[in-house]
Amino acid sequence: MSDKQKNGEEPKGLVGMFTAERQREQDNTMDRRIERKRFTPRRIAIYGAAALVIVFAAWQLLTINPSSLNVDAEKLTLAPVTHGPFLEYIVEQGEVMPLTTIYLDAVEGGRVEEVFVEEGSKIEEGTPILRLSNANLQLNVMQREAELFREVNRLRETRVTMEQRRLAMRAELVRLEFEFRKAEREYTRQDEMFKADLASRKEFDEAKDNLEYLTRSRDVTVETLRQDSLYQTIQVQQLEESIDRLRLNLELIKQNEDNLTLRAPISGLLSSLIAEVGESKPRGDRLGQIDVEDEFKVRAAIDEHYIARIRTGQAGSFDFAGGTYDLVISRVYPEVIEGQFEADMVFPEGMPDGLRRGQTLQVRVALGELADAMQVPRGGFYQTTGGRWIYVLDPAGEFAVRRQIRLGRQNSQYFEVLEGLEEGEQVITSMYDNFGDMERLVLQ
Repeated sequence: MSDKQKNGEEPKGLVGMFTAERQREQDNTMDRRIERKRFTPRRIAIYGAAALVIVFAAWQLLTINPSSLNVDAEKLTLAPVTHGPFLEYIVEQGEVMPLTTIYLDAVEGGRVEEVFVEEGSKIEEGTPILRLSNANLQLNVMQREAELFREVNRLRETRVTMEQRRLAMRAELVRLEFEFRKAEREYTRQDEMFKADLASRKEFDEAKDNLEYLTRSRDVTVETLRQDSLYQTIQVQQLEESIDRLRLNLELIKQNEDNLTLRAPISGLLSSLIAEVGESKPRGDRLGQIDVEDEFKVRAAIDEHYIARIRTGQAGSFDFAGGTYDLVISRVYPEVIEGQFEADMVFPEGMPDGLRRGQTLQVRVALGELADAMQVPRGGFYQTTGGRWIYVLDPAGEFAVRRQIRLGRQNSQYFEVLEGLEEGEQVITSMYDNFGDMERLVLQ
């Protein structure tokens, strides 16, 4: 004890009060035995927490398999494996287009002078659409006409000349015939007189030579007239053929001149007109197109992956206005542009009412024949598994186990199952992104 305590003086302040209280407890302790408590509130709390941790760890070990995962069954899509008719087809986007389209090209180039109708107008066959002008073509027509006139005049002059020559030669032949007859009579007379010794040898020989000369002259003139007639006939024929060619060329050029006025070759809708007044158009340039509105076709854009499996005659179908309508591929365009190629499809049993140009349709294109097969509905599982495996439910529906499978053909609704599944089994077809590599899914 401190001196102050010994002297009976009490400490002052908080420290003093604390010290005095502690001294009294010590004095009381010296007088009685203190019993310690085994279960204090603090120890109870510590022991309880430890017990909870042990129980939770044991529950985890007993109920959770490292290769299993608990999933919410309501967030899964379940589907049965079925066996029945299966048709492999693809669904592609198609556009309704006119069955017949006539393109309007410039047969001859020229300057657009006048446009008679507007784009989008319905026109009848023969209706003028626009008019071009071409000064060089018009000059060419004039030159060909002048050349034709020259050839016609040449033929006419040739015929006149040949007729004059023919008449002259016939006149010469008539003269020779006359002289020949005179010489023949003179030779006969001289021959009789010479035999009667009434004429000299000289006179007889002169009459004989004159007859022979006139005979040969007549024969030569006849042959010349015949040959000249043949030559004139050939010459006239050549001139006539030349004139015919010139006339044909002139007709073609005039036809091209007429083509400067573009007319509708058929009745229909002028769906395109690419021409403005004053614009110059080269030969062969596209001026527009006319669509026949009575009948349509569907042009489908198909992924290049199927180009080897698409051919003319294959069947297709589409849904429209509550009904299903058939299509048949009539033409395949093999050119691939941006990973796609195109195919034209026609309506074998008539076009549905209400179909309009430019409409977009979801077209189903068959890639094979209808046949029975095991099949499973399409789903998001394919994105993760690639069709190599799938989760299959146990008969009680409490868990699903991963199983290897093999898929074959497909369409927009089903995959063909080649191996790994049986008819009636339930599988999970929804996305597997959150399942990782788990072998077993526990449904809760």
